[in-house]
Amino acid sequence: MGDLSVGFYNRTCPKAESIIRQVIQTRLKSNPFTTAGLLRMHFHDCFVRGCDASILIDSTKNRPSEKTAGPNLSVRGYEVIDDAKRRLEAVCPSTVSCADIITVATRDAVSLSGGPNYVVPTGRRDGLVSNPNDVNLPGPSSSIQGALQAFTAKGLTLNEMVTLLGAHTVGVSHCGFFQDRLFDFQGTGLPDPSMDSGLLAKLQGLCGKVSRPLNSDPTAFLDQNTSFAFDNQFYNQILLKKGVLQIDQELASDSSTNGVVSGFASNGMRFSQSFADAMVRMGSIDVLVGNAGEIRKNCRVFNGVTGRKGKKNPRGGF
Repeated sequence: MGDLSVGFYNRTCPKAESIIRQVIQTRLKSNPFTTAGLLRMHFHDCFVRGCDASILIDSTKNRPSEKTAGPNLSVRGYEVIDDAKRRLEAVCPSTVSCADIITVATRDAVSLSGGPNYVVPTGRRDGLVSNPNDVNLPGPSSSIQGALQAFTAKGLTLNEMVTLLGAHTVGVSHCGFFQDRLFDFQGTGLPDPSMDSGLLAKLQGLCGKVSRPLNSDPTAFLDQNTSFAFDNQFYNQILLKKGVLQIDQELASDSSTNGVVSGFASNGMRFSQSFADAMVRMGSIDVLVGNAGEIRKNCRVFNGVTGRKGKKNPRGGF
């Protein structure tokens, strides 16, 4: 984990983690989707240039950022990080990195939603590059082997991939990312036979056959049982053929992952511990430490660069 360490801010900003936690507690009261948003943001940040907060940089007229890449257009939660950063800057100016805020805020959102309250090492610094051309992430229709290639390229194992996809126990997906499963799976003109018939009928009624722009596209919970609770029910759902996304359902049917899925479905504590360990591992991917990078004063703008807030893009990823 490079020079990351537990309690990195104990001397320079001792209240850092408690300030971030207070922000998350407040946000969750008004928006229970906060946990899913931060999990996705953290994943999408770490899997591009490493966990360096490059996903937070706003695009400008002349310089697009990672936010403009297809998979990132529907990432949510930037205002949560902004809120935490403002409060931290008021107490400890230019001390706590935006990359660490993402990591700690995600941990807190998970634990406050019923998941594990794990310890995360800190000391990340913020990156100096944010390029949409660097964004190449596994998508909702990726095969198990295709997704695994992306995970192993980042030093993560098959078990950790199955574990981290368990983050789908919270959150939603737009119909456009699974509509083919409902009506014309792989060009057959028929629904995906691996989907539970009750769920299929429900989603067909919700989504319909006509594709819509993201801002009018309905959403479905990825965990149809305990949709806002961070638990192991996602794995029970996919064993019952109630996975909404193709990649989720394939976790239950693929011979390389089925055993891990079954183990997590039957043992919530095993999943919680595995998830905590996997998140710490993911949070250490290609981090900047020491004198590398910078500590941004505004998470949306590189230090010394005058930027404007990028306009929201109407189309997004899953």
